[in-house]
Amino acid sequence: MELIPTDIVVVGAGPGGYAAAFYAADLGKKVILIEQDPRLGGVCMNRGCIPSKALLNAAHAIDTARESAHRGIFFGEPRIDIDKMRAWKESILQKLGSGIAGLARMRGVTVMHGKGHFEDSSTLRVETAEGQKYVRFDKAIVAVGSRPALPRAFDLGNPRVMTSTEALEIPEIPENLLIIGGGYIGMELGSVYASLGSKVTVIEALDSILAGGADPDLVRPVAAHAKKAFKEIRLKAKVLKMTSAGKQVKVVSEHEGKTVEELYDRVLVSVGRVPNGQDMGLENTKVERDEKGFIKIDERMASTDPNIYAIGDIAGGLMLAHKASKEARIAVDNLAGEGRSVNRDYVIPAVVFTDPEVAWVGLTEQEAKQKGIAVEVAKFPWGASGRALTLDRVDGLTKLILEPETHRILGVGIVGHGAAELIGEGAVAVEMGATAHDLASIVHPHPTLSETVMEAAESFFGYSTHIHTRKREGH
Repeated sequence: MELIPTDIVVVGAGPGGYAAAFYAADLGKKVILIEQDPRLGGVCMNRGCIPSKALLNAAHAIDTARESAHRGIFFGEPRIDIDKMRAWKESILQKLGSGIAGLARMRGVTVMHGKGHFEDSSTLRVETAEGQKYVRFDKAIVAVGSRPALPRAFDLGNPRVMTSTEALEIPEIPENLLIIGGGYIGMELGSVYASLGSKVTVIEALDSILAGGADPDLVRPVAAHAKKAFKEIRLKAKVLKMTSAGKQVKVVSEHEGKTVEELYDRVLVSVGRVPNGQDMGLENTKVERDEKGFIKIDERMASTDPNIYAIGDIAGGLMLAHKASKEARIAVDNLAGEGRSVNRDYVIPAVVFTDPEVAWVGLTEQEAKQKGIAVEVAKFPWGASGRALTLDRVDGLTKLILEPETHRILGVGIVGHGAAELIGEGAVAVEMGATAHDLASIVHPHPTLSETVMEAAESFFGYSTHIHTRKREGH
């Protein structure tokens, strides 16, 4: 058995894995990157973040055309070529995948396509198309990500029951689509299919869509838009049973004490994600996993095996690509002996790309109440923003969560057009310990939506130009 030696092997080439491989190579380490898929980029690029945003952009174009009549611009009803749309989306993924592969070559990172299996704490077997290869490593980083959860009761073996993976392939535009789960994936994909022409029904067990993350006042505009765009949103409801019924799916659900039986052309199951990591030989190492299958790690991203680190979805916590990329740096710093960083409480922004977008970072108002943390809140409604008016998007709100004594910004929440881009300013403010006075003092360009961040800070002191608020004592 020939052993291929390397300093570091990274298993999984998603936004955590390839970031780790590239950073380690930049530090002068010999790196091998293992990926099962033919194309690098992982779930985020191939079956998640990137394809969904491409389709959301296409949906936005359709919606903009339909809504332009009141501006004096008239279009005919959009004609949708699904094959062409799918090919366009695929071309984006191909370009990005080729770019990542090119960066790997430039850095001298060896890429192996195949499934990795740990033989022990220093040997990885890779099942490639050319046969089995064995890698002897000093350190390993596990970055194998997660996959959509599909409860056994919903797994009918019927292609009309989809997870996000299949839904992003746009197999067709179903006339009637049921989405089980009103979280961010369900709401984003629901927006896409509604714009394409499907009648979308959402069934959510909780009493709100997007529950457990953003504050309720930020969710409200999203819910209001979805109620208009979707056929129905049923809260505090649950699916009892699903069965195949010819070219449709029969769904029995419960809502407001009544049992309902309906037929849908397709069903999207969007009830969360579960970690990968099965069938990769972790039991042959000292790595420990929790009851849900996540690898247990410490603040250095090290597992209970001194040779193996874990980052991204497989390590638990927020399942976000940018979190995985940050953890990649932390892991490499530590396993490479740099020891420059630990996984302290970094602020990780969260974004839901619905219409309107909703984003938040740091402490939320809801979280502060739950933890008994005293805060003050400053808000700026987008109805007072000239830029929002020119965009016909006054359904927005910018809010700051402030420490009462110091006025330090503990959190920022934004709902509205382009919130995903604006939240970066909030992340900088929270991470750098900025105060409301700092934000109010910084000149923002006019007319822009970024001014809403400045004016939210000004409103805290009672001197926002475009809204009238009570002036604070001593200011």
